[in-house]
Amino acid sequence: MIRAIVLSAMLGLVMTTTSEAQAPAPASPPPTVVARGDGQVTAVPDMATIALGAEQTARSPKEAQAAVAAAMTAVQQRLLAAGVPKDAMRTTAYDVQAQFDWNNGRQTLRGYLARHAIDVRVDDVARVGELLDVAITAGGTSVQGVRFDLKRRAALEREALTRAVADARARADAMAAGAGTSVSRVVRIEEGGAVSGPEPVMMRMAAPMAAEAAPPVAPGETVIRATVTLTAALK
Repeated sequence: MIRAIVLSAMLGLVMTTTSEAQAPAPASPPPTVVARGDGQVTAVPDMATIALGAEQTARSPKEAQAAVAAAMTAVQQRLLAAGVPKDAMRTTAYDVQAQFDWNNGRQTLRGYLARHAIDVRVDDVARVGELLDVAITAGGTSVQGVRFDLKRRAALEREALTRAVADARARADAMAAGAGTSVSRVVRIEEGGAVSGPEPVMMRMAAPMAAEAAPPVAPGETVIRATVTLTAALK
């Protein structure tokens, strides 16, 4: 009886080993092709941000702060009167610094400089030059720059991505055809990111301008570019 059990176990082991030996080898993955795609969308900016500031000097910190507060309040009131919404203006920087003179190696306190900087959102780019003139005439002492942007940026970035994927797929198809085969399916798509231009317009103004001297500011065009990397399986 014990001998029969041993024979049965050995027979089962032989059958299992034979079955494993006859199992088909796992299929090798299909060959793939990797293609990079580029897409771009061009649009005219329809909004802008003006970075401007007011600076005032006085003999004491308190006087300097009061002076710059009066100057910036005048600027904001004039912008409000010109139709800029209150929530379109926000403070970006504020500081008070001591100013010194040097005489024969000795430091002498000259007074204090107070600065207040704000960003102003402009929803109509045609008014950028006009509002720059309003701000400077009202008491603003500097303009750090103008940045143009697009209200539909997210939608335009998605459109650029769609074009980039289409370009990558067309390149994959072309490479596959050159190799005498074709694409069976897309395995993976990786986004390379989106970039846009043009660069911000940098400018600096420090003197009041006449109403007829509003600076001509041209937004140009913004180009949004997207890149993707597509991996596709070949037949």
